[in-house]
Amino acid sequence: QVQVAESGGGSVQAGGSLKLSCKHSFSIHTPNTLGWYRERELVASITLAGSTEYTDSVKGRFTISRDIAKSTLYLQMNNLKPEDSATYYCNSVSAPSDWGQGTRVTVSS
Repeated sequence: QVQVAESGGGSVQAGGSLKLSCKHSFSIHTPNTLGWYRERELVASITLAGSTEYTDSVKGRFTISRDIAKSTLYLQMNNLKPEDSATYYCNSVSAPSDWGQGTRVTVSS
């Protein structure tokens, strides 16, 4: 059973930054694209090789990264906007598992 634990959310003002972390147990021996979801919308993904993709609304503001040795996925969020407010989840894009609890991000104007 794959497990994920998201953290790092909080309340910030518009223009602020947050860095989310996701400790997971996805296999490192299988090519696996991991992603960050805003509610159930995929906003950023990263392949095992490090290739990244972003939805248009976060391009230039969010950066996804992964530490394979630590089995941790990150999402650096800069220049946050009120519309970024949501619960953020991590999951495998290529082989989704059960959703974790997520981490709540609230951006005030």
